[in-house]
Amino acid sequence: MNNSNHLVNSDNVGYASYLLEQEKNKGYLPGQGPFVAAFASSNLGDVSPNILGPHCVNTGESCDNPNSTCPIGGPSMCIAKGPGQDMFDSTQIIGRTMYQRAKELYASASQEVTGPLASAHQWVNMTDVIVWLNSTHAAKTCKPALGYSFAAGTIDGVGSLNFTQGKTEGDPFWDTIRDQILGKPSEEMKECHKPKPILLHTGELSKPHPWHPDIVDVQIITLGSLAITAIPGELTTMSGRRLREAVQAEFASHGMQNMTVVISGLCNVYTHYIATYEEYQAQRYEAASTIYGPHTLSAYIQLFRNLAKAIATDTVADLSRGPEPPFFKQLILPLIPNIVDRAPIGRTFGDVLQPAKPEYRVGEVAEVIFVGANPKNSVQNETHQTFLTVERYEATSTSWQIVCNDASWETRFYWHKGLLGLSNATVEWHIPDTAQPGIYRIKYFGHNRKQDILKPPVILSFEGTSSAFEVVTT
Repeated sequence: MNNSNHLVNSDNVGYASYLLEQEKNKGYLPGQGPFVAAFASSNLGDVSPNILGPHCVNTGESCDNPNSTCPIGGPSMCIAKGPGQDMFDSTQIIGRTMYQRAKELYASASQEVTGPLASAHQWVNMTDVIVWLNSTHAAKTCKPALGYSFAAGTIDGVGSLNFTQGKTEGDPFWDTIRDQILGKPSEEMKECHKPKPILLHTGELSKPHPWHPDIVDVQIITLGSLAITAIPGELTTMSGRRLREAVQAEFASHGMQNMTVVISGLCNVYTHYIATYEEYQAQRYEAASTIYGPHTLSAYIQLFRNLAKAIATDTVADLSRGPEPPFFKQLILPLIPNIVDRAPIGRTFGDVLQPAKPEYRVGEVAEVIFVGANPKNSVQNETHQTFLTVERYEATSTSWQIVCNDASWETRFYWHKGLLGLSNATVEWHIPDTAQPGIYRIKYFGHNRKQDILKPPVILSFEGTSSAFEVVTT
């Protein structure tokens, strides 16, 4: 799902999880049932499901070049595509492929993981790690900064401005704008990050809060012969290989042979990307987003080797806890103020504005539009567990049975903001081939914000129900 998607949903790994859980949790709605299928992230910095590669959307020619740019239109025209007709289709294709392979691995698993449980954790100031390149030479990490190619985005989701990947020099125009608004980056920072030209010197920006973390945590958990390295960022493929090999070698050197080392990405705190030293020199998106400078990966390898050694030698208790991270009691206030929700004159929340058609065939889309309210009102209220349901009438019990909710792949919920607190909610049900013929209806669940004069605001729950409609298979 690329950055043109405005729905809140999981991507292909979430779809793979969805399929496996639906298979294991028969009779349960998505997100319910005893079986949990976790498709975890590993080193995902430069991994893409867009297997057809990058092409210029205006001419169709390949733009698989170091700068990911097109002859006409520049980098903004260079976008990668997946195997499907659109991003929804591609997400399903890739997700189903992962699900099928995971199902095979699940069915054929033969080695049980047994043994003692251990863990090692440290807080580290990632802006000031001395990295030993060899026995005589050392380097250090930098205060965080983002490079020019960060603003270019990637071929999976290009940036909105005309920045290009592979930039190793700054631009006087953007440098001047940055200096006027945010101030100049220090010479020390510019020198430390070379060859990255600094676009945003986030490590020197602290209002209203620090823009990037200085203190991050590193962590290894072992269960028998399995070692899970908890990485606070997105390693590239080669970075992941090097880190796994280094941690495995460290365990082996202290008597823990044949450890299986896996990477769990995006753990504990987010520090953008972690590219190799060589990738850093090219300054594509991932390198420009490697915020602690060219020796970031080497620093992480050094830190994780230290954790592995502590576990292998049973000296975790001797590890320094590290510098305490900051705790932010007052986070940034919402930029968009909460306003009172209003219904059109003569209407109430949940009323149907556009009804369902009397009949649909499988493969068609049933759509209903309701008088809506800001979905943000529902976030902190547990009156309803879903924004929508699709229900089928059971004649034998004379009751409505829920067949889909807002976590179902075939449903979509759109909120359309109007003026002065007015809004609409559209519920779509993309009727699958597996839908049983019968009588159905769609329900919408929401919360509206109400405020009377001189009284505090209150959040009120409501629901709306469509007219009944028939689904036929022929």
